[in-house]
Amino acid sequence: MQNRPSASSIEIFSTCPPWSGGDGRTYLDAVVVAAHWSEAAGCRGMLVYADNAQVDPWLVTHTIVQQTTSLSPLVAVQPVYMHPYSVAKLVTSIGHLYRRRLYLNMVAGGFKNDLTALHDTAPHDRRYDRLGEYTTIVQRLLGSSAPVTYAGEFYTVTLLKLTPPLDGSLFPGIFVSGSSEAGLVTARALGATAIEYPKPASEYAAAAPDGVTSAGIRVGVISRERDDEAWEVANARFPEDRRGQLSHQLAMKVSDSVWHKQLSKLSDLGARSPYWLVPFQNYKTMCPYLVGSHDRVGDELATYLEVGYRTFILDVPVSLEDLQHTMRAFRRALETARCQSYSTSG
Repeated sequence: MQNRPSASSIEIFSTCPPWSGGDGRTYLDAVVVAAHWSEAAGCRGMLVYADNAQVDPWLVTHTIVQQTTSLSPLVAVQPVYMHPYSVAKLVTSIGHLYRRRLYLNMVAGGFKNDLTALHDTAPHDRRYDRLGEYTTIVQRLLGSSAPVTYAGEFYTVTLLKLTPPLDGSLFPGIFVSGSSEAGLVTARALGATAIEYPKPASEYAAAAPDGVTSAGIRVGVISRERDDEAWEVANARFPEDRRGQLSHQLAMKVSDSVWHKQLSKLSDLGARSPYWLVPFQNYKTMCPYLVGSHDRVGDELATYLEVGYRTFILDVPVSLEDLQHTMRAFRRALETARCQSYSTSG
């Protein structure tokens, strides 16, 4: 049995709007608005994407930190973009200047064309080997005031000292994709939070991945007072799109992502389940959705909680009201999970 979940034991992150072209000032305004919504709704932080087509995630992170009081950016970190020392330097600099804790989403892969353009030819599992070394150096630099020496297969540093040192209370949370065995092995070795793209809650008969410090899921939520209200919002937001379906199929052919292939093999469960894949199948977002009333979505989330998942990364928010509805579903989930814990332990 997992420890009984409480509001303080779970972490909920929103996602920063991705840049899709247009004026930079307009984009920054959208980032700030989404950050304000996320903070007002009670999110722990906000995921900031990184890929070849995005604005630099650290510049976006700087804006989020400047424009909020407590929201923690969850910054995607791809080893091919910068040396591990640069990541540690950015974390400690933001901590020193703003007293803000960050989270790092350590990314082994990415879009196939991005990796090809950067001449990153390492196969899937080898990228996780590299990510493990990379993250270890970041952790050691941030966790010690003494110089760090490390000799690995991919990275070597000698008597490397980080200045200014990071206050221990600001040590970042570390996330790693846990959808593949290679990702799980890396998360275990690093003591990181393993993040998955979840299957329907009904398929989790056992527990979250063994041997990881903590585990979480990436999932969108559309919830309202009643099921029919939620589904009306969902269908209007994510209508069927044939062009998007073709784009999804093309991405599937060139991707070596384990989670992408796993989700593509799943199908919606119909009216009996809030688990919904249409946004993913139409290439509108990269995660499954839970749709329904606060009670119905809450019950689904409660199953994930009972299994042991404590971190939830939501999709890009569309409004403060939408996030507030989502938080009501999470409150319902916590109530349900606590009741179930009491009934099974009593």
